[in-house]
Amino acid sequence: MIAQEDRLAQTPRTVRSEDDDRFHDECGVFGVFHHPEAANLTYLGLHGLQHRGQESAGIVSSSGDRLYEEKGMGQVARIFKKNQLRRLKGDLAIGHVRYSTAGKSSLANAQPLLIDSCKGEIAIAHNGNLVNAYSLRDALEKDGSIFRTNSDTEVVLHLIARSRQADLEAAIVDALKQVQGAYSLVFIARDRIIGVRDPRGFRPLSLGRLGDAHILSSESSAFDLIDAAFVRDVDPGEMVVLSAAGVKSYRPFPPQPVSQCIFEYVYFSRPDSRVFGRAVHEVRKRLGRELAREQPLEADVVVPVPDSGMYAGLGFSEESRIPLEFGLVRNHYVGRTFIEPRQAIRHFGVKLKLNPVRALIEGKRVVLIDDSIVRGTTSRKIVSMVRSAGAREVHMRISSAPTVGPCHYGVDTPTRSELIASSHTVDEIKKYIRADSLGYLSLEGMYRAVGESQSFCTACYTNSYPVPFPKEEEAHGMVSGRR
Repeated sequence: MIAQEDRLAQTPRTVRSEDDDRFHDECGVFGVFHHPEAANLTYLGLHGLQHRGQESAGIVSSSGDRLYEEKGMGQVARIFKKNQLRRLKGDLAIGHVRYSTAGKSSLANAQPLLIDSCKGEIAIAHNGNLVNAYSLRDALEKDGSIFRTNSDTEVVLHLIARSRQADLEAAIVDALKQVQGAYSLVFIARDRIIGVRDPRGFRPLSLGRLGDAHILSSESSAFDLIDAAFVRDVDPGEMVVLSAAGVKSYRPFPPQPVSQCIFEYVYFSRPDSRVFGRAVHEVRKRLGRELAREQPLEADVVVPVPDSGMYAGLGFSEESRIPLEFGLVRNHYVGRTFIEPRQAIRHFGVKLKLNPVRALIEGKRVVLIDDSIVRGTTSRKIVSMVRSAGAREVHMRISSAPTVGPCHYGVDTPTRSELIASSHTVDEIKKYIRADSLGYLSLEGMYRAVGESQSFCTACYTNSYPVPFPKEEEAHGMVSGRR
């Protein structure tokens, strides 16, 4: 019989490394209409969205006569140099940053995806995941369509090209009425940019303005980088068309119950962003305050796990009146390493990213604040590091509910069997990570922090999925920039 501790440590073979114990968002989208430096502004905007995807990035611009494309693997700063940006002519541009798991990471899947069809040249950038992509692709292929990628996003382009609607906007609507799932999309044609959110609004999309130029972005923090003003969120089910006629808004889809991703507040979005009508940093502080009310304890110091635990840690400290110290320092310059010592250096992967400050935690009862526990391997190593630095007690507090199910709407998550909370009690997880105590925020506490419960998707905490995910889709591994 396998010991409980060893059984928890065993996971199926996956493309993730042991220390890649975080959720990853799919991507970020950005667009600029009517600015002489549209490509340069899009490049800067993608820097502001880099946290949403680091595998690849791309920009497509329009001169009015044709579209220009530059894409590459890696981070934005490494891909786009002066020569590439110079080639992106025109005063319209859209961009995309993408995350994918290893093994399916390729330039072919990098976005925006550009085609030349009977509707003219069109490029698309997508944040989300289409749950019926495989069945649609299968039908399209049987009818003669040839696909260049294994991305669900390409399905949308084929549906647009095949639409009987002559007008581009009508063809986009026709195509999107056939797909199911999550999408925040930005399209570029020769003379316009079009932004669309799915009727449930799973993923964010915002509208901004810079002088006479109109901007679209996954997050408002990217507006700040280029001195653009946040105007408003694009509503669930809304299409906005940026053209010489200004900004036109349409609501072409039947209304659906809103299911915005609550985890955007917990982890994905930058704290300086405004998402779904709320300031992210304020929501995270409220998550921390609710956590302190629900999971009180006696301790000497609150230590947030950087970076996503920072604001929740601040809220926890304010509510509990336990002093906050930055007892873990993050190395922001970690890339992939080609060496990995076996026994020579304990906790090698985590030590590359985090290091405890002994003077702040030695001899103290420490409360570690983090946003989530995925497989538990990283939490276990962090607890061990803090103990090794002299902590008398180590308690873990999590500013969200236990994650029991994978996301099918645009977030790269491990399989259900790899999510430790899907098959183990809080007490079992506490023993595995070797903490003196472990406490999660309840789902009700999360609702109190965001101010209501009706417009959020919480499937990863409840296994209640607002849009069913067909088994054949999972089996065939369609990607929205990831699988």
